[in-house]
Parts: sequence; C-alpha cells; structure tokens
Amino acid sequence: MTSFSRILGHDLQRAELLDAAASGRMHHGWILAGSEGIGKASVARSIALSLLAGEAGEVPDHHPAAHLFTAGTHPDYAELSRVEKDNGDLARNISVDQVRGLHRLLESAPSIASRRVILIDSADDLERGAANALLKSLEEPPQGVVFLLVSHAPSRLLPTIRSRCRMLRFSALDESTMRRALADARPDLPDHELAGLIEIGNGSPGRALGFAGLGIAEMNAALARIAATGDPDNAERLTLAQSLALKSARLRFVAFLEHAPAFIAAQARARHGDALATSLAAWDEARRLAGGAILLSLDPATVVFELCSQVASLARQTAEV
Repeated sequence: MTSFSRILGHDLQRAELLDAAASGRMHHGWILAGSEGIGKASVARSIALSLLAGEAGEVPDHHPAAHLFTAGTHPDYAELSRVEKDNGDLARNISVDQVRGLHRLLESAPSIASRRVILIDSADDLERGAANALLKSLEEPPQGVVFLLVSHAPSRLLPTIRSRCRMLRFSALDESTMRRALADARPDLPDHELAGLIEIGNGSPGRALGFAGLGIAEMNAALARIAATGDPDNAERLTLAQSLALKSARLRFVAFLEHAPAFIAAQARARHGDALATSLAAWDEARRLAGGAILLSLDPATVVFELCSQVASLARQTAEV
C-alpha cells in the first residue's frame, strides 16, 4: 500500500467520499472542513489518488497512478498551496495566477485517468482574486473534474464557493488515535513527552508535532504543581517566567502560550458549579493574555508569570469546593 494507508481516523469521511465516487454521485466540489492539523489534507490526497486510479479504496504502491502521484507528475492532478519565496518563507496567499494556471488541466480531456482532480490546501489562503477565479470553475465545472478544498475556517470562504460545494466536516482525533498517529510519526518520542504533546495537540497531530522537542512535558508538570499547590511563594511561576523569557527560548515561549490556556481548559472539564465558572473565567483571561502576547510585544516574563497566576487560582477553587 501507499503511505496513505497509514492515515489514522476519519474513516467515515473517507467512506462518504469513496461511496459517492463508486455510486456515480460524486459531486464536483467538496469542502473538507475542520481544525488545522487533524489530517484533512492527507485524507484529501488519499481520496485524490483513489479517484485517479479508479480504485474504491487504498491504492497499491505498484499501481502506475501511485508512482506518478508520489512523484508529483500525474497529468490529471493539480495541487495548489502557498508557494515558497526566494528567502524560504511562504507567500501570504494562493495567488490568482496560480488558479489561472489550472486552465490547461480544466480545458483538456483526462490524459490517463477517468477524472481530473484539483486539491487546494488550504482554500482559506486564496486571495480575493484567486477565490473569484476559482468560483468561475465551480459554477461551470468541466465534466469529470473534482475539486477538493481543504478549509480550517469554512465560514471565511466566499458564500458562493460554499454554496457550490458539499461540506464534509472532520472532527479532532480522540486520545488513542492521537497516540498512534504521534507514535507513528515520531517513534523516538519518550512516553512523558508523548503524553504532553497529546494534551497540547487537542486532537490535532499536526499541531502537536509542531511542539515536539520543546519541553512540553516539563511545562505541563510545572503547571500541574502550580494548580495543585497554588505556588504560595511564587517559586514555580518565577522559574518558568525566567526560563521562558530567554531569547533562546522563543519557541518554547510560543508553545507555552498555546499550552497554558489548554491546561486550564482541561482542568475546568473536571469541575462543576461555582468552581467551573471561576475556572472558565481563568481560562478566558489566559486565552486573552496569550492571544495578545505576540501581537502586542508583551514582556515574556510578565506574560508567563500572569498565565501561571491564572493556573494558581485553580488551587484556591479546589480548596473552596
């Protein structure tokens, strides 16, 4: 099997797309919607290959379509994403010229497959002109063309694009599937780091892997101690604030901004009544503070200390229950 056979989760979504293709009811446009990093694009590529190969399921490695697809040379397939600039950064958007570049594929007959497939990862990145150019093709789709639009925020797409596509929603992965996905991607991860990444990933393997090697497990342990004791002498929060304020700890600081509100949210799920209400207030404040830290160039040490203070308030709630 191809590497797509290792995709974990989203079985119902994959089955819906494949059943539509097999029954002859394949709509020309699909929006694959859900949180970023949960595997929508991987599923889209798996489905694209199945459509190009004429298979009702996984495509064997030895299939000619698999060789062309993996090499990026299949003549009936195109994938649009933000291009890499000369300095190594990604362009801000998918440009109108990229969409117009699909003209050859759209106007020609399939070369070797029965369908042509266009995947856009992600449609959220389309600049306005590009979105309008795509809309023209969605309004009058050529026979046998399937559009697979990956979207992390479908509400931001043009309403006219949404109205011409079928929406297929993807959910975050559960804990056991997350564990398998992360272990498959990074078999070198120790158990304690794997557990921390599962928590911060919140059902998104892509998001979790972005924090690998940044000491999430150690951060989580420190936050757990603060939540349990309230850190009465401020020792724990001062240690974290000092370590994450270093220039060399920039990536760890960004990871902490993601993790602290998620940690509070996880704690809140186990609470009820007044304790739940005050925990949610702490989460809301932590989210506000973390969300503005980078944008407003706030002092990292101060931000970390204040976030830890929100975590410390959880100990007082426990004592009052």
